[in-house]
Amino acid sequence: MRHRWRGRKLGRKSATRKALLRGLAKSLFDRERIRTTLPKAKELRPFAERLITISRKGDDLHARRRVLRTITNAGIVRKLFDTIAPRFSDRPGGYLRILKLGRRRGDAAEMAIVELVGSEEKITRRKRYLKKEKETKKTASAGEKGSA
Repeated sequence: MRHRWRGRKLGRKSATRKALLRGLAKSLFDRERIRTTLPKAKELRPFAERLITISRKGDDLHARRRVLRTITNAGIVRKLFDTIAPRFSDRPGGYLRILKLGRRRGDAAEMAIVELVGSEEKITRRKRYLKKEKETKKTASAGEKGSA
């Protein structure tokens, strides 16, 4: 029986598992949406939410250093404290959303998207901008081919 055992091992030793969670959290705070397997997403949620709570509650040097212990990239920590944490100032928890995607084709692993709540608009605006930029490049390259 596994009563009261917390967390998933994810087929890794503890140091590798911690490094994996740090990397996932770093990517999540940088991009605000990542795609990963469902067990990794479920394990990432409390890890990342704890970091957001630390950054939301205290904007002092000690809080920054506590977060810098796990996420060593100062730019991402700055983004976490300056842009992400103020978004959740009134929210008492539940900063992440996990969306199930279905099974991956190669190994049938259950996939999921992990995203920060409230980042949907930002992500769709970015996609729209990239799509528009791609179309302008296509028309510019088509114009060059026609004149040559």
